[in-house]
Amino acid sequence: MDKKIFVGAYGRTPLRPFVYVFLLIMLSGCIVNVGLLPRVEPLQEKRVAGSGKDKIVLVDLTGVISEEEKGSSLAPEPNPVARIKEELKMASRDPAVKAVVLRINSPGGTVTASDLIHHELEVFKKQTGKKVIASILDLGASGGYYVAAAADRIMAHPTTVTGSIGVIMLSVNVEGLLEKIGVTGTSIKSGDKKDMGSPLRPMTPEERQLFQGVINQMYDRFVSVVAAGRKNLSLDQVKRAADGRIYTAQQALDLGLVDRIGYLDDALALAKTEAGLREASVVIYARPGAYKDNIYSEAPDFASRTVNIVNLDLKSFVQYGTPRFMYLWAP
Repeated sequence: MDKKIFVGAYGRTPLRPFVYVFLLIMLSGCIVNVGLLPRVEPLQEKRVAGSGKDKIVLVDLTGVISEEEKGSSLAPEPNPVARIKEELKMASRDPAVKAVVLRINSPGGTVTASDLIHHELEVFKKQTGKKVIASILDLGASGGYYVAAAADRIMAHPTTVTGSIGVIMLSVNVEGLLEKIGVTGTSIKSGDKKDMGSPLRPMTPEERQLFQGVINQMYDRFVSVVAAGRKNLSLDQVKRAADGRIYTAQQALDLGLVDRIGYLDDALALAKTEAGLREASVVIYARPGAYKDNIYSEAPDFASRTVNIVNLDLKSFVQYGTPRFMYLWAP
């Protein structure tokens, strides 16, 4: 009887040996586990500028600040809060690291995510005594500025847009649309305020007032955080600047919201001065395989983190019509 033949890329090969190998694996109880998707590798240190045994770490905060995972299933990346926590942890364990430069390019994000990163920076400074310099590039607005307020010094790029100190609640109302297509919504609730902010009906004046009370308290926290970080400003001075408007770098400098105007290399030089260093290596923590050649090589590698001022994607923040409280510049 003729043998069954398997025809593949390498010619005519008997099928029987492959069957034997497969049966042996199954009978031995072995489980073959093949990873089809890439896993997130630990961060690795890469020098991008300077020299010397002392180090300055360049950390990135780019895009909308949230606790939601970034990237995609094929290119996973921890959310900004987790990633910055990981980088600060590495910096705190390395005695050669003398300062951190936080490069910010963000319109802000959720109230809680912004506050968590601010908190981690404060803890890092307190536990290590290492200096943190914020360098705002294109945009450091609302939650982006909230995070910057934790730094020892803030430097704005000459073309920076910053400020937007305030809180916004994002919500949608689809009642009119649903009526047009013959769909109605029903809520069975334990109290008359349980569906407050529902997208299925208009907000009542009383509900709007209740939401405003929540926003006012979050705004007060924002103002107090900025006043605590900007020791050159009183609480009243911060409040006068905190009406939600944005500022140019020069306007922010005149108001005392930033310390200097300069480029990223100026921020690195300031970090060396603040840390009492004459020279230092500038390092970035990046995933294996990431190409990092100089100080403008950003740590995040995904297009989803790109800041688009004109067409900011807010779909992540208005899911299912649920209101979200944001430290976000969203014109």
